[in-house]
Amino acid sequence: MNREQEFTSIYNSYASKVHRLCLGYASGNDELAKEWLQETFIKVWKHSNSFKGKSSIDTWIYRIAVNVCLGDLRKSRRNSTINEDVLTTSSPDVTDDASDETEKNIKKMYHCIDQLNEQNRALILLELENIPQATIADTVGLAHGTLRTRLSRIRKSLLKCIKNGK
Repeated sequence: MNREQEFTSIYNSYASKVHRLCLGYASGNDELAKEWLQETFIKVWKHSNSFKGKSSIDTWIYRIAVNVCLGDLRKSRRNSTINEDVLTTSSPDVTDDASDETEKNIKKMYHCIDQLNEQNRALILLELENIPQATIADTVGLAHGTLRTRLSRIRKSLLKCIKNGK
């Protein structure tokens, strides 16, 4: 398998998960998430020869994605603008009340996730992607037991935030 075929295989395996991870950092802004997805895989392509296999390929890719998202948020301070856009954007006309309620709950969840510090946000977004906890622990450099405790606290905090609407 040549380098391009290997990259295509990696992209096809991880792009949707990385997109959803980026979508969480972008508070649901799909355009921004796609931008970060593209930047992540550009870095994967450029630095693929530097991957030494000390961690799994998925851990390496998720770490790149988290760094891309956080780096861009820090650099441009888009976070506050994104929050306002997501919370004030009206969804298309939906006749189904359940869909409308689901959309509101998703916006609340993104809003509450945005309130978390950077590391906790990374942890919960990776968890929401059903990334194995061992991979998450490797990605962020935490012991597995510490990760489990932190995720439990984050979940409780998010539930409280969503219930209170803050």
